Amino acid sequence: MSRPACEIADIFRRYGDAFQQQYGRLMQPLHLLVLKALAACRTAQLGGHVLECDHCGHQKQAYNSCHNRHCPKCQASLRGKWFEDRQRELLPVEYFHVIFTLPAELGPLALQNKVVVYNLLFKATAETLLEAAAGWKDLKAKIGFFAILHTWGQKLDLHPHLHCVVPGGGVSLDEERWVSCPRGFFMPVKLLSRIFRGKFLRLLKAAHRRGELTLAGRLQPYDSPCAFNSWLSPLYAKDRVVYAKPPWKGPEQALKYLARYTHRVAIANSRLQSIDNGQVTFTYKDYRHQHRQRTLTLSATEFMRRFMMHVLPN
Repeated sequence: MSRPACEIADIFRRYGDAFQQQYGRLMQPLHLLVLKALAACRTAQLGGHVLECDHCGHQKQAYNSCHNRHCPKCQASLRGKWFEDRQRELLPVEYFHVIFTLPAELGPLALQNKVVVYNLLFKATAETLLEAAAGWKDLKAKIGFFAILHTWGQKLDLHPHLHCVVPGGGVSLDEERWVSCPRGFFMPVKLLSRIFRGKFLRLLKAAHRRGELTLAGRLQPYDSPCAFNSWLSPLYAKDRVVYAKPPWKGPEQALKYLARYTHRVAIANSRLQSIDNGQVTFTYKDYRHQHRQRTLTLSATEFMRRFMMHVLPN
């Protein structure tokens, strides 16, 4: 496979020092580790090895990979293994794509408390799906599903959400038979949204009471229990935090869609257009205008800042 004209690693190598000078005070050890790993990936810095053809004996020198989970070049084999494992778990039923989104107002809180907030997002989502499926009059079943966290939007901005792949049915509550959803329809989005909002905000308040959340900088005024609860109150009326897409043509389509994102962060090398004069230009899909493809140019350091927002601990 030929090397793309531009790579994330090129940006990190060229502008890593400038990024550290501008944002070094905000960087955590994990950010520095990712920066160094991606910049060194498949270069002489990591050493190399020799590839030899089994048939003709032709040899080729190759540099070693960084194997960092955030590197867009190093996760292909793991992505393929994930796809195969999930494929074996599929059932011969309709599958639905359900998305649970964190309200934009909570983005700064998520950045300061990634592990806590994203774990609560998973917990609230799981409890919502299980409770709604068991209680909805047209289903009343125990369901299974899997969920994948994305924290980014097409422009690398912060947009935390869970992609859930859910079969169109489940085992009856007495575990005696299979119960299917109405064909072509999973569950009412308004029902899911109402349950999810309440569960997530209750979990968030409980985490704050236990002292598990950090509120620094511009969030510091909300540190007291009263101020924190008042800040969250308007979010109970927040609409469209859950979105259910029509069923895929087949479950494999669901896996292929999500497999592209399971082992990489935010953006693929193929979306990069140019790296010139301290600026990075890349393509993105404008979902507000029929998925039209557009380009965006950011300073290299701003591009790296947005990329680093989505770096998560293992």
